Amino acid sequence: MNSKLKLLFLFCIIAPFSVKAQSRYSDAEIAFKSDSLIKLMTLQEKVTMIHASSSFTSGGVPRLGIPELVTSDGPHGVRVEHGRGWTVLQNVLDSGTYLPTGVCLASTWNPKLGYAFGSVLGSEANFRGKDVILGPGINIMRSPLNGRNFEYQSEDPFLVSKMVVGYIKGVQDQGISACVKHFAGNNQETLRGSIDVQMSERALREIYLPGFKAAVQEGGVNTLMGSYNKFRGQWATQNNYLINQILKKEWGFKGLVMSDWGAVHSTTQALWNGTDLEMGTDLSLGAHPDYGKFFMGDTVVTLVKEGKIPEYIINEKVRRILYVMYKTNMLGGQKRQKGEYNTQAHQLTAEKVAEEGIVLLKNQDNILPLAANVKSIAVIGYNADRKQAFGGGSSQVKAFYEVTPLQGLKNIAGKKVKITYCKGYNIVRNGGPDQTLIQQAIAAAKKANMVIVVGGWTHGYDYNVWDDNAYDAEGTDKPNMDMPFGQNELIKAVIAANPKTVVVLMGGGPMDITQWVGDAKGIIQAWYPGMEGGNALAKIIFGQVNPSGKLPVSFPKKLADAPAIKLGQYPGDSTTVNYFDDIYVGYRYYDTFNVEPQFAFGHGLSYTTFKYSNLQVSAANKQATVTFTLKNTGAVDGAEVAQLYVKQEKLNLPRPDKELKGFEKVFLKAGEEKTVTITLDQDAFKYFNDVKNEWEMDPGVFDFIVGSSSRDIRLNGKAEL
Repeated sequence: MNSKLKLLFLFCIIAPFSVKAQSRYSDAEIAFKSDSLIKLMTLQEKVTMIHASSSFTSGGVPRLGIPELVTSDGPHGVRVEHGRGWTVLQNVLDSGTYLPTGVCLASTWNPKLGYAFGSVLGSEANFRGKDVILGPGINIMRSPLNGRNFEYQSEDPFLVSKMVVGYIKGVQDQGISACVKHFAGNNQETLRGSIDVQMSERALREIYLPGFKAAVQEGGVNTLMGSYNKFRGQWATQNNYLINQILKKEWGFKGLVMSDWGAVHSTTQALWNGTDLEMGTDLSLGAHPDYGKFFMGDTVVTLVKEGKIPEYIINEKVRRILYVMYKTNMLGGQKRQKGEYNTQAHQLTAEKVAEEGIVLLKNQDNILPLAANVKSIAVIGYNADRKQAFGGGSSQVKAFYEVTPLQGLKNIAGKKVKITYCKGYNIVRNGGPDQTLIQQAIAAAKKANMVIVVGGWTHGYDYNVWDDNAYDAEGTDKPNMDMPFGQNELIKAVIAANPKTVVVLMGGGPMDITQWVGDAKGIIQAWYPGMEGGNALAKIIFGQVNPSGKLPVSFPKKLADAPAIKLGQYPGDSTTVNYFDDIYVGYRYYDTFNVEPQFAFGHGLSYTTFKYSNLQVSAANKQATVTFTLKNTGAVDGAEVAQLYVKQEKLNLPRPDKELKGFEKVFLKAGEEKTVTITLDQDAFKYFNDVKNEWEMDPGVFDFIVGSSSRDIRLNGKAEL
């Protein structure tokens, strides 16, 4: 192991035990100090604190030493500087670490990397003078068309819950606040600012809320962002049921709820229904906004003075903001640890997440890793040489650098392999097959020992233009799952010219690849793998890294197979979307209704093989312990994500065929074996009974299903609980 790899290994293992930047005050002390400050404030000063004071800050009270709260996007890197307006500043120190996007992080199935990922974000946000980083985004991937799926994590609430906790703790141990988003039901970008989401209570509780609950109760997240959409007729950001009843009362959330930018629509509803901080309304107020004109601005002062709104409502919002400030050492005289900026350790974390998150989907005839006798490679595809960091909308990052797939292949190949490149297609509006580029690609493919086509989705067209978005981007959804820009024609032509072709797909989720999936020998899902993504991809292709990523989302063969399309509505009509797919999201649908996906949830190949054996299930007192042996039976070191699914045999209410309830990523040297132990408490066996409106566990026989994916089942056991 060379020195760089040793450093990487040590950093990733040690990071979770690094020094934590915590407040010196207990919650009781914070409550006392906050109340003491509130008593000193005028009504106007209180109101100043509950709305924005610039594009990314909210008001402070200088007279009392209360600073502004400084926020910044985004979920996989600290956003470029805007100053107090919306024009990107020039010649400032705002390049940063561009981490792999959320879906790539989730594909690692490694919560420790979630912590390391969050630590990088927190450290760099701290260095840049931020108080809140606006991430993670954890909305469930209900449909493959959602334009922001690349920012999110999974179709499965259990996987989301496990990954989000590490991310949040990683951020907040650096002394700043994470902001989990978007609460709740924001599962599409189409009509996001007006659509009314209608879903059953059971779907809400079992699918769409668990990640947020884990963020609050296990992750201890300091802030939460409300979403743009309506939920059951009321705006989500000012929704009494979601915010007051569930988030604050039922879950005991102590932090602040901020609006998404421009998501507040009513002064009285925002005040009564739990919105603590209004952000982004200046976007509709012109070039020189008067922040007092926010819904939670001067009107609030008037309403309180007229006796129409009690002042204690305002005090409660200020109290929550002060709580966050004390928790992150913005008040109380204790200074934060200074963050770090673009360090080698941060870059190594970005690379490690990419290495573990990139998924090998197909490897026919062991075309990968590349054989030693490969002396020439034709690299084809626009995405091979496109830098992705500045695309996607609010999650854009000005990367300190970004290694593209083409550059990564050149870096790892060195002088041993001749690499040629041609675009193959152009990213242009309404672009179809470019026969000139395809002919160039065919010629290059014929001359090379093998071909690597790098295609897939894109964040849009010109990344320097804010709203020039398409496919994987904020504010837009994909029109379908079809490969754009004539990529199907290109890939088929290249495979015909040289069957030794590996297709690398960039992007936030599945595409319809049915036209060529049977002919391609190798397929890799690379997501948007961050600033070191090109190197990570190349190391996997050349065999320096054994792939261990697993899909956090099912890949359907065609759009019509997706449950949001087949059973539900997407994107709904002009006003409402009904989640008729209910609890049958992702593999819960495919496995229950026997619909074969292109690639199953949890799927991901390795360059080695793993044997599962010796399953034992011990069950008592509504709990179970599952143990089994996992052995690396191949010739190279590798990691396997062993997945535990649970199914109850006799049902009182319909339930999915099986549900993920545990997993462990196990690293094994060639020939090594380990005993894996997964313990399940009674929550793993409960479902939400929407007749009784409560979580319930029915006694009976449960199946314990261990697999390498939701479809690749290796062991089965039973126990009565």
